[in-house]
Amino acid sequence: MPIPNTIFTNYRHNGNRINPSLLWEYDMTTFDWERSKTIVVQRVVELGWPEDFYGAFNLYGGIEGFREAIKSIPHLSDIDMNFVCHYFDLQKEELLCYTRKLSRQARLNC
Repeated sequence: MPIPNTIFTNYRHNGNRINPSLLWEYDMTTFDWERSKTIVVQRVVELGWPEDFYGAFNLYGGIEGFREAIKSIPHLSDIDMNFVCHYFDLQKEELLCYTRKLSRQARLNC
């Protein structure tokens, strides 16, 4: 599914990299990028620049692979949820963070 005309439409697979400062608390010499995919994608969404997004696209199978990884992020702010829904053509109901938020609210309101 193509994404709408956004800042990401200029993406070209050209070796962009993720800024390691986004993962400041991890030892980058032993960091497992595949095993930590959800953490990386969450940090890129929350703190990344377009170049970090492009690097994550390269690392995780293009824009479509990145979209799939977004769905498994356990927590995002409302602003970041709206951002990913708008720019990656997702529905809030597809996001784990949204369904978890609804579940927490339902339990607290009982």
